[in-house]
Formats: sequence, C-alpha cells, structure tokens
Amino acid sequence: MGSIAARQPVRVISVSGAVTDLPENLVEAASHANVDFIVGDWMSEYNMTIRGSSKIANVDNAQAEAAFEHTFLEALEPALESLATRDIKLAVNAGSSDTLRLCQSVEKLVKEKDLSLTVAWVEGDEVFDIIQRHRKQGNKFRNITTGQYLDDWKYEPIYAQCYLGSWGITESFRNGADIVICGRVADAAPIMAAAAFWHGWSNSSYEELAHSLIAGHLIECSTYVTGGNFTGFKSLPQCGSPFLNLPIATIRSDGTFSIGMHETPERGGQVSFDTCRSQLLYELQGKRYYNSDVVAIVDQIKMEPDGPNSVFVNNIKWEKPPPTTKVGLTAKGGFQAEVHYFAVGLDIPEKSSLLEKQLRSYLDRGQFSLLKVTTSGCAQPNPASQDEATVDIRIFAQAESEDTFTPKNFLRPCLNIIMSTYPGATFAIDNRQALPKPYFEYFVTIFPQSEVNHVAHIPSRNWSKPIAAPEDTVPYQFEQDIQEGPIEVDVLRDFGPTTIAPLGYIVHARSGDKGSDCNVGFYARNKDEWLWLRSLLTIQRVKELLQNDYNGKRIERFELPNIQAVHFLLKDHLDRGVASTSTYDALGKNVAEYLRAKHIPIPDQFLARGKI
Repeated sequence: MGSIAARQPVRVISVSGAVTDLPENLVEAASHANVDFIVGDWMSEYNMTIRGSSKIANVDNAQAEAAFEHTFLEALEPALESLATRDIKLAVNAGSSDTLRLCQSVEKLVKEKDLSLTVAWVEGDEVFDIIQRHRKQGNKFRNITTGQYLDDWKYEPIYAQCYLGSWGITESFRNGADIVICGRVADAAPIMAAAAFWHGWSNSSYEELAHSLIAGHLIECSTYVTGGNFTGFKSLPQCGSPFLNLPIATIRSDGTFSIGMHETPERGGQVSFDTCRSQLLYELQGKRYYNSDVVAIVDQIKMEPDGPNSVFVNNIKWEKPPPTTKVGLTAKGGFQAEVHYFAVGLDIPEKSSLLEKQLRSYLDRGQFSLLKVTTSGCAQPNPASQDEATVDIRIFAQAESEDTFTPKNFLRPCLNIIMSTYPGATFAIDNRQALPKPYFEYFVTIFPQSEVNHVAHIPSRNWSKPIAAPEDTVPYQFEQDIQEGPIEVDVLRDFGPTTIAPLGYIVHARSGDKGSDCNVGFYARNKDEWLWLRSLLTIQRVKELLQNDYNGKRIERFELPNIQAVHFLLKDHLDRGVASTSTYDALGKNVAEYLRAKHIPIPDQFLARGKI
C-alpha cells in the first residue's frame, strides 16, 4: 500500500457493532464492497463480564470452551477467500478474554483453506494481576461513573480488562498482517489504526487522529449511522430487504472524512446529516471524547452533505491523550430471578400496589439485596382489544445466595398469593425466569497506560513489538464542564402560539449507556428551531422531563451549535449498568424515546412543518 496509497483517502467499512449484529455482513463486505479495510466490533461491557468470568471459572479446565466471541468465526469463515483475493485487511474486537486462542483458530481456518493471509493478535487488555498489585501497594481506584473508590466497593473483583489504543493494530499492519485480532481495544481503534497505517501518521498526529477517532465513533456500530436506532426511521428509503446498508468512512490524509455507505439494491437506509448527528450523540460523555491515543473535542464539529448518501465531517478539536485508559473490573454479584404478573383494564396502579404489598408481606424477610416491583406499559383508554388493555407487573429480585431462589423460597411464594389479590390476577405460565441465574457487578475506573503490557504479535513470523504508552499527556477529567447556555428567549412567548404535544414530534434524540451513566442528546430539524431547543432544554427542564426517573444525581450539559444539538450526561442513571441492572432499559437506549414522548408546549409554526 505504501506511498501510492498514502496519496488517496482510505475506505473503511464497519460490519459489526455488537455480538448480536448480522453475521452475513462480513462476507457481503469482503465479497462486494469497494473498500481497503473491514472492521468490526463483537464486544460490549456485558460480554466483557460474561467472558471474563467464564475464563476465571474454567482456568483449570483445558477442555472448557474458549472465552472469545465464537460468532465472529462463523462470520469470518465464508469471507476468508474474498479477503485474500481482493487484498482487503481486517481488524476486529472479538477476542474477549481469549484473544490468542481466537488468533490460533483463525490461523487454523486460513491454513485449512490454503490461503496466504497473515494473522496477528494484540495483547495487553487483561490487567487483573496488575490491578491487584497496585491495590496491595495502597493505590486507589475511583469509579468514573459513581465516584466510589474500589476499596469501598462491597464486591471483590475476579477479572479486569482495559481498553487499548490503536497502535498495536497499526504496527501489525505495518509488519505485514492481513487480519488483526483484538481482545478489547477502544471501539474506534481499528478505524484509527487503518487510517494511521494507510497515511503514515505518527502517535503525535493529534489532529488527524482526533478526526479518525470520530470517524470510528460514527461507523463503529455498523448500521446505526445508516438508519438503525434513528428517530427518523419512518422516513428512511425502503428497498427489497428491510435491513440497512453498511457504512463506509473515507478518511483523508489530514484526518477529515466523509461517511457514506456500501449501497446494494437489496438493502435500504441512508447516510444523512440527521443520521450522522444521531450516531455522533450516541454514548458521548461530554465534549471530550476520550481515547488512549488522543482526545477528540466535539463541541465545534461541523457536518455537511457532500453528495447522495455522503456527509463530510471536519473541525474536530483535540487534546493530547490521557496518561490513563479505562478499565472494567468484574465481580460476582450474586443471583437474580423474576416473576411476571399481568393486569388488565382499570385501576392498574391500585392493582399493582396491592400485589406489591402482599408480596412484601409474604415473601420479603430481608433475604434479598434487591426486591423491586415495577409496572410496565399502560392500558389504552377504550381499548380495541384485550392486549391493548394489558400491562406487565415484574417482580425482580437479587440476592447473594443461589438458595434464596429455590422454588420453595421464591417462585411458590410469588404465585401462592394469586387467590388473594387483584381482580383478573394472572401470572406468566412460563416461569423459567424464576430460576436463579448469576449476575455480575461491574466497576469502571482508569489505570496508567504505562502499566499495560501492550504488545502486537504475528505468531507465524515469530514477530512481536511492545507498544509504548504516550508520554506527553493531559490528565483525565472525571467531571466535564457544565455548560448551561444563556437563556436568550422565553420559550413560551417569543415563538408565538403553542400547542401541547410530544417533544418528539419535532425533535430528534439519541441515548445510550457507559457503565451506569446514561447520555442523551437532542437535535433540531431546522436551524431556526435551534434557539428554541437550546433555550428549552436546560438542566432543570431535563430534570422535570425525567420526572419520577430523576435520581437526584449530577447532570452535565454541553452544546454543539454547528449541528444544532444539546447533550446531557445523566450520572449513575442506569442502576449499576448492563451487567447487573434491574431495569428493562439495560442499555439506556430508550431514555431518549421516553423524553421525546413527554408533552410540552411546542410552537405552532414548528408543528406546521409536520411530525418526524
């Protein structure tokens, strides 16, 4: 690729945003996409806890299933020949807690197919032993979401995994690797590595790296930027398939980039100013977007359409990287189980209240660390069917001991009150969820990059290279700035007559999780709606919109004026995060949808343009 390639932009396609993404994406991209690199992410905080705990539980069992993402191998196998014949390089987050074993499995597949592909793997993300050594030395670790110190956490960690940067992947490419297997690098690291390798950037090419970091953020979740999880989904073009085309980042030598997509006649979706704004706002933690190699500052970002299904992105500022990187610690939390009742029609709050009072009287003897009764949904007025009048009452419990959830101790007491409770009381006939299952607690902190044994390996060539930690750094900020913004107008007076309607009729939004924090960003459809939106959405107004869901914790706010967006970080909003949460919305994706459903006074002039 060398010097000729360096004069051209690099084209990177993303084929997987999670272990649950479509496996056929990889072979489609390898066979037909006009790209130089394929990237994919099979990781999340949830499977980091599951795979890590599995590895620890089976440490003495050589026959145990390897703790990597096996669905990646299923996706890779039919794509290998196309990768080889079309000279496309691949970098993935899929090794979980057994990256070397996944590398060996890929090498075996390559050999069986008699292909000339060189496979590398990146070491260093497993840091439990180093964390334990630091704890014995008296070093403190602070949770970046809750502020709690690890020594005050009531759980004992069993596994720790940090987020590596991009340079292990870059060096692997520079030394002839065609496929690079990672265990846990930052989500955007494969995209950053592809661009750094292609354009010959150094680790101090901060402006270029910052732009590539955001390019990676925009495509790391595959079809999220082509219409997945998009509040304007009803307006997306429809094709023969209900699924969406895959995104491509075209990154120039100065780091600026365009987002497009691999267009096929079978799939639909689009890349637009709105879909790109939506994905940018996903899982932000403030205007500083942290990464081990650079910090991208996004509040002045610019986006503009530059052709059909193409958006050009630039004006991303930067800071030097932090001396630390994020690390997640897994601990055994205990066991959990749940039982479901259904209520129909009238008096739903009173029915749920009666059931909970009876349950707590009959069931709760202090044996649970958590016992929560929640009502989900609401009965429609004058319902057209019984289904429209039915809601779910969920009895959710957690406890340290598995014996707490024997049928005698949990399921049967939950069911035995049915003859004494509300009219129409019916429990779910399938009670498999009432059987105990283990859950894990997750503690997110930061850790010195200088302590990480970050090494790139190409086993077939007996080649390894340590990756040095950055030396010129800026400390990580646990709390980012709160930008309330001037209240320049009266939102109830200065925009003329109003009508009470859902906020989401005219405002797009996007939310997601990071540990127990939840972020939510809102953006206006049109530039003349921006002043109204930024004046409306103060921190106090968001607290009011959250209503019963506001937990009293810190809320951080900042604005992105060039894309008419305002962003909020809701601290510790998600009940300990995805691995242990007691809520249905484990990933925080529906916080935005909840807030868009809230009724507020909306200017008639904006409503007259039609609903989203």
